[in-house]
This record gives sequence, C-alpha cells and structure tokens, in this order.
Amino acid sequence: MNYHQYHPIDVVNGPGTRCTLFVSGCEHQCRGCYNQSTWSLRSGHAFTPALEDQIIADLNDTRIKKRGLSLSGGDPLHPANVEAVLKLVKRVKSECVGKDIWLWSGYTLANLSAKQREVIDLVDVLVDGKFEQPLFDPELEWRGSSNQIIHRFTEI
Repeated sequence: MNYHQYHPIDVVNGPGTRCTLFVSGCEHQCRGCYNQSTWSLRSGHAFTPALEDQIIADLNDTRIKKRGLSLSGGDPLHPANVEAVLKLVKRVKSECVGKDIWLWSGYTLANLSAKQREVIDLVDVLVDGKFEQPLFDPELEWRGSSNQIIHRFTEI
C-alpha cells in the first residue's frame, strides 16, 4: 500500500485531536473530489512498518492526547489497500486502548467484500458512499455530499 499524507496531529478529519492517514488509490474518481492527487495507487510513498509503528506511537503519545485514528484517501477500502489497512486497525485496537477509528470510503456498507467487512468490523465510524457533486453541502458534518452516510458502530 502507498499513502499520500500522514498527519500526526489533525483536528479536521473527525472529532477531537487525531492522527490521520490518507492512503493512495481510489477507483471511484468522483467528480469534484477534493483529493484527486490520491487516486493513483502509485502516488505518494510506500506504507512501511516504520510508519505503522509511528502511528501507534503517535496515538499513544501522552503529550498531545489523541482521540483516535482517521483513515481517508484515496480509499482505505480499495482492494489493494485492504490487507495493510486491516493490519493497521488490528494493531490500533490492540495497542491503543480507548482510541476510536473513523474511516471514509466510496464503497457502501451494503456492497463490501468479506475482506473489506473485516476492516469495518474493527472501525467505530464509517462514512460511506461516493462524493456526489450535485449533492454537495458545506453544512454537512464529516461528509461532503448528502448521499454519504455516517455509520456509528460504537458509542464514542
């Protein structure tokens, strides 16, 4: 998997102070997407074990308390990303007690593969659905268009 950007301190992509990983690769290529530079699977940098370790360390850093991890892109549920994302979310759940995981995907909950569902089973919040430019609404919280649905799987 490649990633486009990693922000160890982020207050935009989810509630509270978070760590945010923008993965590379998106097959949806939504018109009006604000992150088109992440569409290519080859864009960005290789996601390494060292970066995975850094994310875990940043989430557990007590100097700036983090509420959780946000995964966006690109698309974390792109078939080429699922294995690495699954490994990361498993580590977060086991090594970062009390941290939540938010994930944004153009795939919908109803149409996920078995492997994508394994990832979703470990996240607390899924924002699903492609960005639809005609349904864009800047007043929406945590999503860009009104067709996108926020699924809260745990009480956070």
